[in-house]
Amino acid sequence: MKRWVIWVVLLTGCGIGFVRANDSVPAGETLPLGGLWKGKLLVLGGELDLTVSVVPLANGKYFAALDVPAQKVNRMATDITVRGDSVLLHMPAAGSRYAARFDGTKRELVGIWTQGGVKSPLRLRYFPMPSVNGPGTRLAPPYREEEVVFNNAVSRLNFSGSLTVPPGAGPFPAVVLVSDLGAQDRDGTVGDYRMMGALADYLTRRGVVVLRYDDRGVGQSGGSTATATTAMRVSDVQGAINFLRSRLEVNIARIGVVGHGEGANVALLAAGQPLPPAFVVSLAGYGLTGEQTLLHQLVQEQRSQNLAPAVMQAAYERQRTMYDIIRLTNPAQAHSIVSNMLRQDQPSLDPQAAQKAASQLLTPWQRYFLAFDPVEDLNEVRCPVLLLSGTADAVAPVELHLVALEKELKSSNRQTVAKRLPGVNHLFQPAKSEWTLMNGEMRPLFSPLAQETIRQWMVDLGKPSKTLFAK
Repeated sequence: MKRWVIWVVLLTGCGIGFVRANDSVPAGETLPLGGLWKGKLLVLGGELDLTVSVVPLANGKYFAALDVPAQKVNRMATDITVRGDSVLLHMPAAGSRYAARFDGTKRELVGIWTQGGVKSPLRLRYFPMPSVNGPGTRLAPPYREEEVVFNNAVSRLNFSGSLTVPPGAGPFPAVVLVSDLGAQDRDGTVGDYRMMGALADYLTRRGVVVLRYDDRGVGQSGGSTATATTAMRVSDVQGAINFLRSRLEVNIARIGVVGHGEGANVALLAAGQPLPPAFVVSLAGYGLTGEQTLLHQLVQEQRSQNLAPAVMQAAYERQRTMYDIIRLTNPAQAHSIVSNMLRQDQPSLDPQAAQKAASQLLTPWQRYFLAFDPVEDLNEVRCPVLLLSGTADAVAPVELHLVALEKELKSSNRQTVAKRLPGVNHLFQPAKSEWTLMNGEMRPLFSPLAQETIRQWMVDLGKPSKTLFAK
């Protein structure tokens, strides 16, 4: 791990000491620390501007990060401890501590910075977080955005989507973005996080046409996600690829598919069909059957609750039996059996609620997904494939899913590249210390490492030419 060193020397006679705050803070009250704390750290030969960003969390604790622009320290993780009006900041990566007292009258932190046994006085002054909601803060992107509709001729459905096109005449390489499980909009919205929207923006700014679309039954797209199996979604992707092939701005020979989770499996299935995409990027694709995937997630959830091994084993066997009934029994009988199992597990569940829950477990998608084996037809994939997964992915752990996909693909496709991204989770978010600070809140972002890995791999596909994508 890189260890940052912020060199400091103690200068005497500076008039800044470790003082008690003018306004004491009553026990039990939370200090108003949310904001930016800026100051100048005395060092040999001058001063260093530094900023500590502090965000109050719901549990009464704080999130903090250190920035020292002159030393290229950016978003360094900072532990913060508050006792009364005393504030202690600890930067493990820099081997530094800052012990201070909060002055409520002047809105300052006054204390001592310590690193490697060297101490220096430091005063940090409060500044409010910059706002991004004011007039003129949202700038138009440097590319063209277009609302589009394309058709899936196989299922006779129309899909609504967004096409983003880089400036210039083209033709440009292009990608279709495909979402994970469930009914998702074109941006892959989860709370404040827009996974697909963020990736589309990144790639389009670097010379790639991107088509992203609302899933079946979402927005203006036809059909229903609950009735669409993983295999049926392949024709949705094929319709999207054909739409791109009809556009003058698109290089027909350079159209790929970037899929997330189940969307990655859909992309790989499309790559094994006639008129395949030119390449596939799998983001946390599943490598085990649907039943194995869901059962493993159940085990992980139970472990997080510290349940007894006997309780975990019983729940596992019960769930596996239910999945086998869903897969292997005709729908009418399965509905009756599953309803009964749910009521036995939850005696307070009334018959109507049990039947409704059983219906949700017996959708065509659910029955198909449980039996779906993602590696079964991978020998049909001939195009280049990039497999990306994060080491912090708890939904599709690397050691299970990426390993299975990599092994099967590399046995028949020499154009397969697999990469593991440190600290990245299933939604391709980096560690929380790398999130964006906005309006005083930490906002998730798409991992910059993942984005650059995708871009660079796509550039390498176009070699010896290096002009397809701009840095």
